[in-house]
Amino acid sequence: MKALVYSDFGGNDRFELTDREEPHAGPDTLVVRVVAAGINPVDYKIREGYLRGLIDTRLPVVPGWDVAGIVEKTGLDTPEFAVGDAVLAYARADIVENGSVAEFMPVPVRTATLKPEGLSFEDAAALPLAGLTALQTLERAGVGAGQTVLIHGAAGGVGSFGVQLARRLGARVVGTASERNHAYLRDLGAEPVVYGEGLVPAAREIAPDGFDVIIDFVGGSTLDSTPDLLADGGVVASIADARARTEFGGHYVWVRPNASQLGELAELVSAGELRVEIAATYPLDEAAAAYAALEEGHTRGKIVVTV
Repeated sequence: MKALVYSDFGGNDRFELTDREEPHAGPDTLVVRVVAAGINPVDYKIREGYLRGLIDTRLPVVPGWDVAGIVEKTGLDTPEFAVGDAVLAYARADIVENGSVAEFMPVPVRTATLKPEGLSFEDAAALPLAGLTALQTLERAGVGAGQTVLIHGAAGGVGSFGVQLARRLGARVVGTASERNHAYLRDLGAEPVVYGEGLVPAAREIAPDGFDVIIDFVGGSTLDSTPDLLADGGVVASIADARARTEFGGHYVWVRPNASQLGELAELVSAGELRVEIAATYPLDEAAAAYAALEEGHTRGKIVVTV
């Protein structure tokens, strides 16, 4: 099978499109013929070697955890699925080796859910990691009706879902983004503010008493403004900065595969109640260029590789 592979840690130049042996179906594993693969920043952070010591890898590696495709083979104990089923998954295995940017992928059955008919393969591939990250972060922070929530990185892949899901929960949402994405955020139901210099007074003008919840989908220096913006008794949650927990007593969230939650998100998208923003699609033979575009860090929504 064709697959995007890197055999050593480092930059984008480590990628090569090569032939690789097709995966087999373990007892609780599906082999999925990939139709579309979603790519995420964690993929290139692993490739760069930044997460060594946290995530085990076995070189050479095919990147990608987000997959949508057709079940090609079933394992010995996978009664939930049959050959020919259309599925999607946040297919994170314990060891990074056989990812989704390939013609076939081994998918742990615990991570997979059936794809609704009304959901395209491209949208399905863009949904798993980002959608689950947004959902689980909001749940951990206890976001609910009547709260005023600040979401950092609101126009990104995770943030776009976070805005919509927080609005569905009945929260008032303010989102940080560059000015070019403000109309997009308004369309999602958020009140936009520009990040960086001027954020604190602009956000305080919107929420004079501070924010009940601050969600960080960016990292870096994003949480520096938290003491000036968090309401008394407010909650902080981050997917990228442990200070959310160590300094502010909140939550540091690492997304977990959850087939049930993913199925619920997929149904929302299929019903038109949750929007998937796809910035660009690339064919498999241009997958390295897809990662190069992602690494520029200015993507609105998701990038998908079609196989």
